[in-house]
Amino acid sequence: MKIERMAVEGMNGERKDIDRMNIERIRADFPILNLQVSGKPLVYLDNAASSQMPQPVIDRIVRYQSQEHANIHRAVHHLSELATKEFEAARIKVQHFLKAKESREIIFTRGTTEAINLVMHGYGRAFIGKGDEIILSALEHHSNIVPWQMLAQEKGAVLRVIPMNDAGELLIDEFEALFNSKTKFLALSHVSNALGTVNPVKEMIAYAHHHGVPVLIDGAQAAPHLSLDVRDLDCDFYAFSGHKLCGPTGIGVLYGKAQLLEKMQPYQGGGDMILSVTFERTTYNVIPYKFEAGTPPIMAAIALGAAIDYLNGIGLSKIEAYEKELLDYATERVSALAGVRIIGTARKKAAVLSFEIKGVHPHDVGTILNEDGIAIRTGHHCAQPVMQRFKVPATARASFAFYNTKEEIDKLVDGIRKVQRMFI
Repeated sequence: MKIERMAVEGMNGERKDIDRMNIERIRADFPILNLQVSGKPLVYLDNAASSQMPQPVIDRIVRYQSQEHANIHRAVHHLSELATKEFEAARIKVQHFLKAKESREIIFTRGTTEAINLVMHGYGRAFIGKGDEIILSALEHHSNIVPWQMLAQEKGAVLRVIPMNDAGELLIDEFEALFNSKTKFLALSHVSNALGTVNPVKEMIAYAHHHGVPVLIDGAQAAPHLSLDVRDLDCDFYAFSGHKLCGPTGIGVLYGKAQLLEKMQPYQGGGDMILSVTFERTTYNVIPYKFEAGTPPIMAAIALGAAIDYLNGIGLSKIEAYEKELLDYATERVSALAGVRIIGTARKKAAVLSFEIKGVHPHDVGTILNEDGIAIRTGHHCAQPVMQRFKVPATARASFAFYNTKEEIDKLVDGIRKVQRMFI
């Protein structure tokens, strides 16, 4: 079985309905975009770190806190029953968002990091042993490296790494060559947070399954930008965070195939993840509750459901197409600047543009841009192996969302020119 190489076309084929997106109307839904920084209008280009929250999600938080708040699953009074209903309704919204088969395959976590750690503890510690091999990619966020390192150290397992080329694309031939009888797990990002590379995860999952290897996909950077279908991908686990999806912090999701979740041990022990407890033994609850010990992030889960409603109201296909247009425009404009190098030039990318300015440290770039109200991310982006691969200490990273505009990209370019005038 061989993986077909990616085509050069845009994400998911042709663009659709870009002109139907009323950007000014959408921007009006985000009150923070009216903010001024140093007397300049905010230009928020740090969406890969955390997206902003629209008014309908803010309103949903306020309504829950002022009219619906109570603990769930444990009482028969009105507020508890209402909160429980809304919490479980949010789970179903996530199920539909991911196109999962069953709502019990949706586990609420504190974020992508906790979701990955849950799989490492619940699956990895049970089914990966001494001498077994775990495949990661050179593009991974630290959250999808460190837990597997911890497991490898504990169990005596071995990490194998898929290398990348100078464009930031994984080398598929070398990926295929990593598989052998010792390979027990593949953990892979859908989209690189540092470079924006969109990995051919569907084909890579199929290749892993051909060798009987389960797959976890880190979807933190994909969920806000791509239409998802976990059954079509056929991944065994999929993780993402709410705060990158126009929702609040402190909420994330782990999707897992039911037959695997049922085999796994709980990540944490406590209330609500049990059916019965004595001092002699504990019987665990059914999934997904087996993995949701204690009081969950009720408000955050409900707000995540509202964020999904909001994004569905716009349409993920429209969002994907419009952000592709923004990325293409930004790439063209920044590429034309002398002394600026884009880090990560994969043929298929999501809305991330990492770059360096010759002779200027990225932290200085970010500081000067901030003086003009332009918010970007500078540093290693919790992806130090990526920085090492490109022989840079850090990059400046602009990341786009559907509420950004080409005019804001023009301001970014003007800001880069300002930086160059000051340092060069």
